[in-house]
Amino acid sequence: MPEKSVYSANAHLSPIVVTSNVRVEEAAPLVRLSLRGGEAAASHAGASIGAPLPLEPLTSTMADKAAAFWLGPDEWQIAIQEGDATAVFERVETAMADTPHSLVDVSERNRALIISGPKAAWLLNSQIFLDFDEAVFPVGMVTRTLFGKADIMLWRQSEDIFVLEAWRSFMPYVIELLQEASRELEAA
Repeated sequence: MPEKSVYSANAHLSPIVVTSNVRVEEAAPLVRLSLRGGEAAASHAGASIGAPLPLEPLTSTMADKAAAFWLGPDEWQIAIQEGDATAVFERVETAMADTPHSLVDVSERNRALIISGPKAAWLLNSQIFLDFDEAVFPVGMVTRTLFGKADIMLWRQSEDIFVLEAWRSFMPYVIELLQEASRELEAA
């Protein structure tokens, strides 16, 4: 993984899939905030976490311990590698005190998987019908889409590393589909 990655594998858990071409691991817990607001809210929130929030569609920004994802014209998800969700929430909320916004702590709602290796895009294409050619889906791109029938957020962190986030209740379904596709990949 890149050295400045906010997402890292959960060292307490075994990998979900390990083949010669792909690896799927659950990411370590992160503080996750959902922000709705205008560019002023994004500016204040970015200053408070040390990473400017992206203003262009389908993009992301990253700092040492934070990443921000553009999810809509007035919607961002912020992921922070910090243990105290309450402290992070209060810090961001204080920075936006005079700015119209909605800020929600969604740390417990999502889980994330790190999918890496030379066949990571192939594995994702088993359920996601997007073109993962780097000219079309470059490093740093983020989108919401479907994985099978589960709503997900997908971020290309590097050429061969993707982060897939889904609601906790959808994750067993997503994992089962990834495991099934990895068996097909190994048999091919």
